[in-house]
Amino acid sequence: MKKYTLYAFVLISIAELISVTYSIGELSLVAKPLIMIALAAYYFSRTSIRSSLFLTALFFCWLGDVLLMFDYRSELFFMAGLGSFLTGHILYILCYQRFRFSIATNPLLGPQKIRFSLPIILAGTGLVVVLYPKLGDLTMPVVVYALVITFMALQALFRFGYTSTKSFALVFCGALCFMISDSLLAINKFLQAIPFASVWIMSTYMLAQYLIVEGVIAHENKKAAHNF
Repeated sequence: MKKYTLYAFVLISIAELISVTYSIGELSLVAKPLIMIALAAYYFSRTSIRSSLFLTALFFCWLGDVLLMFDYRSELFFMAGLGSFLTGHILYILCYQRFRFSIATNPLLGPQKIRFSLPIILAGTGLVVVLYPKLGDLTMPVVVYALVITFMALQALFRFGYTSTKSFALVFCGALCFMISDSLLAINKFLQAIPFASVWIMSTYMLAQYLIVEGVIAHENKKAAHNF
């Protein structure tokens, strides 16, 4: 079954990219809500632990996808979608804190944490500084969201040494892709139009979610095998 759920995710992702490339709204109405459903099914088929916390995070990301599909109708849909993803990121943060082994192997030391954190912090705060004059009534929600997603990426970084190399790399790369996707969305919405914006935003978003799911699966399977 795990093979088929992954194939389904790939096919759905391709359909979504086709829909945004050629502006086929009807196809996106079908494909986009299925992205996180397919990933949740893939996660469910690949691990026996099946964290309810992680599944809840996936649910809020799914809800964010659905709500943002209708943001052209009203700013309320954008706000609701932003809130859903904000909740999803907070749950991801809790997951990253929970999905660790009790015994660390060569974790990051204080100076290393600072050194590796700085580029992430600068990327997150720097974008807010650039966008700030353009945000208007959405200033506070966007600033809070940017801080939370930056913290989410930092928590992914701080898993180094507390999980397998594979799980760390997948989750951390997924978190960075999430930051890139949201940054592209924000720039395109508030600052200036980006050529093929929807393609880049959805490509990095779907890659981010896939990498995070694979990383969590890798951790849980390692934990189940060695009973950490």
